[in-house]
Amino acid sequence: MSFRTFAAEALADYKTTGAVAPSSRYLARAMLQPLVFEPGCVVVELGPGTGVMTRALLEALPPASTLLAFEISDRFYGYLKGKFPDQRLVLLNTGAQHLQDELHKRGYERVDAIVSSLALGFFSNADRRRLLESFITVMDDQTIFTQYQYMQGMEMQNGKLRRFSVQPLLEEYFDTVRCKTVWRNIPPAFVFACRKKQGHIAHRPSPTQPRSK
Repeated sequence: MSFRTFAAEALADYKTTGAVAPSSRYLARAMLQPLVFEPGCVVVELGPGTGVMTRALLEALPPASTLLAFEISDRFYGYLKGKFPDQRLVLLNTGAQHLQDELHKRGYERVDAIVSSLALGFFSNADRRRLLESFITVMDDQTIFTQYQYMQGMEMQNGKLRRFSVQPLLEEYFDTVRCKTVWRNIPPAFVFACRKKQGHIAHRPSPTQPRSK
């Protein structure tokens, strides 16, 4: 059922999915491996699709945690709503550009992890940079951001596809960018684990403000 749902969305809007198949469990494992989950942690997932990463996150998160998943596709959002009736999961049928607003609306000033399956190659350069800036504002020196890109990474510019590597861009915004290759995925992918540069400040909640709701 998940593959049929994924295939239907990919055929309807490949630019949004940016993939030919759901992520493998090996890719999900590599995306979560750098992360540390403590009780009460707040995690953001961007572009959950049919929920491969979502399932892995919910299996790894402590009971008192919160997972906010941003899914712009109505089809995927409806599928996820029926698939994961977990009280820790907050599903949002909106794009990643609303990250800061949605977090602040719920009283969160920073997050412990950001897990992104966004097809950044299909974003304009300006939109990619705006997204990364918004991520940094909710990160501190303990937050880890993971992003994957297929090995044959491409970007769309002026209606044409060309080769694209997201790593140089990530290295502009993050102090540490570690790369791991996941061969057991269709297609194989690079996983990047990033920590923010010093000088960008994300404020933690005050001691009287709960980190999760």
